[in-house]
Amino acid sequence: MSDEKKLALIATKGTLDWGYPPFILASTAAALGYEVQIFFTFYGLQLLRKKIDAKVSPLGNPAMPMPMAMDKWFPTLGTALPGMEAVMTSMMKAKMKKKGVASLQDLRDLCIEAEVKLIACQMTVDLFDFKREDLISDIDFGGAATFFEFAGEADITLYV
Repeated sequence: MSDEKKLALIATKGTLDWGYPPFILASTAAALGYEVQIFFTFYGLQLLRKKIDAKVSPLGNPAMPMPMAMDKWFPTLGTALPGMEAVMTSMMKAKMKKKGVASLQDLRDLCIEAEVKLIACQMTVDLFDFKREDLISDIDFGGAATFFEFAGEADITLYV
């Protein structure tokens, strides 16, 4: 049995704000010497597309800080207006760039460079009619059993 610590992550969301946690946690753990695997299932599979086109939705995200204190005066229902997702995504990306936050693609590349194992859920690939050529090449395909094989021996398992 190896002395190397293991981190198992499940990524189920593919939005801009939910795409960061699995890549940040995985790359940090890898830098600390952990063996790391991320199992991408359902909407998390979007993070394995060749070009990540993640958006952030203010709808249903009451903790999201809004510009110009909009969360204090702008009605929640207003976040459902056409175009609000694009506006909020653009604002979030601009803020991230201004603050020097790496892009999701850069973080994913960092994970690949750090030998984090990225696993696409085969059932989800089939369910949503993904083609292998839609996804990056540096991934494996497997099912829940593949995840459990690694997670069963992991020191830390997170659902993000």
